[in-house]
Amino acid sequence: MPGKITMRQSVSRLLPIIALFCLAALSGCEQSEPQTVAKAEEKPVPVTVYRIEKRELGTSTAFTGRIEAADKVELRARVDGFLEKRLFSEGADVKKGDLLFVIEKAPYLAAVSEAKGAIESAQATLTRTEQEYQRQLSLTKSNVSAQARLEDAIAARDQARGSLAQLKARLERAELDLSYTDIFAPIDGRIGRSQLSVGNFVGPASGTLAMIVSQDPIYVTFSVTQREVLAFCGKEERKACREEDAVIRLRLADGSIYDQPGRIDFVDVTVNQGTDAVRLRARFPNPARLLVDGQLVSALLQSATPQMALTIPQAAIQVDQSGTFALAVNAENKVEVRRIELGPADGASYAVTSGLAEGDLVVTEGVQKVRPGQLVDPAQASPGA
Repeated sequence: MPGKITMRQSVSRLLPIIALFCLAALSGCEQSEPQTVAKAEEKPVPVTVYRIEKRELGTSTAFTGRIEAADKVELRARVDGFLEKRLFSEGADVKKGDLLFVIEKAPYLAAVSEAKGAIESAQATLTRTEQEYQRQLSLTKSNVSAQARLEDAIAARDQARGSLAQLKARLERAELDLSYTDIFAPIDGRIGRSQLSVGNFVGPASGTLAMIVSQDPIYVTFSVTQREVLAFCGKEERKACREEDAVIRLRLADGSIYDQPGRIDFVDVTVNQGTDAVRLRARFPNPARLLVDGQLVSALLQSATPQMALTIPQAAIQVDQSGTFALAVNAENKVEVRRIELGPADGASYAVTSGLAEGDLVVTEGVQKVRPGQLVDPAQASPGA
C-alpha cells in the first residue's frame, strides 16, 4: 500500500548505520594497542633516595618548658612621702647598688635632727643625776644625809639612763627611715616599667614601684613523667642515666634551636601525684638576652653520650590514618610501602626501631610523583644534603 514502509525496507535502511558503528568500534580497538605499548614503555620516575645507615644519635625527648628568671625583685617604698626622683631608664640594665628612686627627705631629716636634740638633752639630764648620785653617796657615807635621798638619786640616775637609751633607739629608727628614702637596686638585672611617676605620694601601701629581673644566667623549668624518664634512660642503661649526663636544648617559638646548651641543676624532691611527674630545672647562659622570663619554649632533653642507631631523615617520613611509613626502593627499583616505628629525634633525623634495615633506600624527594609498584630511577643524596 502506498505510504507504508515494509520490514525489508526498514532493515535495508539500518544496514549502513550498523556498518558505520562497527567500523568505529574496530577503529577504537585498533587504537588501544598503541596506548598499552606506550604505557609499558613509560620511563622510570627520577627520585632522590637516602640509604638507611647506623650513626651516633643523641637521645632526645621534647617537653614543654617555661623560662624563669634566677632572681626577680619587686621594688617597694618602705616609708611614706612624695616621689622626688627616678634615676633609671625603663628596660635598661642596672647593677646592684645603683640608686633608682628618691623619696622626699625633709621630714626624715627633721626627725633625725629632733632625735639628736632630744639625746643631747637626755645626756645633760643623765650627767646631772650622776652628779647628784655621787654627792648623796658621799653624804650618806658621812652620815650627813638620809639613806632615802641616796635611793632617790639612784632612781633618778637610772631613769635618765633609760630615757637616753630610748632616745638613741629613736634616732636609729629615724636614720633608718631616712635611708629608706633612697631605693637602690638589690640585684643585677633589667628593670621594667615604672608604675608611678615622679610627684606621686608613695608608701608601703603603694604596691610595686618597678621590677628587676635577672638576665644571665636564666632557668627553664619543665615536668617529666616517670614513663618518660624510663624511656629516656633505656631499660639496659638506667644506671648511666644521671643528671650530669643530660644536655638540654631549647626550641624557640620560630622553630629554631637556641645556640646555648643548658644543664639540669635541680630536680624537685616530690612527684606530682596527679600527673606522676617530677619538676626539673635547667640553667642556661643568656648573654644576648634572647630568653625572657615567662617565655614558653620546648625543652629538648638529650643524652650527653650518643648511641648508635638506624636513622631516617624527616623528609622520608610519611603519615596516614594507619600510622607512619616510608616509601622504600627495592632491588628492582620499584617503590614499596614500609610501615615503620620511630625512636628519639636528633635534629632533622629520627631513629628507626622497626620496618627498615641497614642499607635500605627510602625516597626523600619526589614522594608526590610516585606510587607503590612504580618503577623509579633512584639517585642517592650527597652526604651534605
